Amino acid sequence: MGRDTIAAIGLIVFWSSGFVGAELGTRDASPVTLLAWRYLVACALVLVLVAVLRGRRARWGRVTTGRARHAVVVGLLTQAGYLGGIVGGVALGVPAGTAALVAALQPLVVAALARAAWGERTTAGQRFGLVLGLAGVLLVVLGDLGQGSAPWWVYLLPLGGMLSLSVGTVLERRAPGDGDLLGDLSVHTIAAGAALVALAVLTGRMAPPAAPQFWVAVGWVVVLSTVGGYGCYFLVLRRRGPQTVSALLYLTPPVTALWAGLQLGQVPGLLALPGALLCAVAVWLVARE
Repeated sequence: MGRDTIAAIGLIVFWSSGFVGAELGTRDASPVTLLAWRYLVACALVLVLVAVLRGRRARWGRVTTGRARHAVVVGLLTQAGYLGGIVGGVALGVPAGTAALVAALQPLVVAALARAAWGERTTAGQRFGLVLGLAGVLLVVLGDLGQGSAPWWVYLLPLGGMLSLSVGTVLERRAPGDGDLLGDLSVHTIAAGAALVALAVLTGRMAPPAAPQFWVAVGWVVVLSTVGGYGCYFLVLRRRGPQTVSALLYLTPPVTALWAGLQLGQVPGLLALPGALLCAVAVWLVARE
């Protein structure tokens, strides 16, 4: 099994785990509190890593100011913007399935942005795969649609989060200078953490709950979602491009349903299996080109 395949599988598994971690963490705290402590812990780990590796990875020391600024923007878009929109929308009443469906628009948006901004083209097979994947996600989350009680404007939050991740994904491909994946991810994490912790402090939601399961959820999302999910996301992005990494996200709703069944006892709907098969075919159509 090649490194690209391992990274792709890791992306699907780790990215999907974030939805379960969010469910566990927001039982006792607001989404802002969970995200703030998630990134406070993640930033602490990053600083320890930088201190340990300083002098051993010379490329970290040669990062240009332009690349550092670019990494800050990408981190704010792909992490703070995306997570704030998706988690915030679900917390205010958007059904998780609806949020997943909105997030599944990302591959289509990335393909359009990449073509408009950089002239990157898609084949007929890839375009068919993108549409097929969206249909597969719709089947997976069909039972969750229309169940929310949120006002219409709340649905703009997951839409904004999806657009934020899409723009950040396309921008990452045009980073100036020669960069190191670990160094760039460190900047992404610190930039997102600064924004989310500042938001928690300004809204008075920084104090963590006393419930011990909250810290279990924090550890879950730091290790699996932040380190594993974003690490694999940017590794696949750099090796295979924005369209492939975005298409792989089509497989996250069915895998999320599996996570939810194992961890939360939630039984997926009857259409989840055919939807997952459609998603798998869609990813194959996009990635084979």
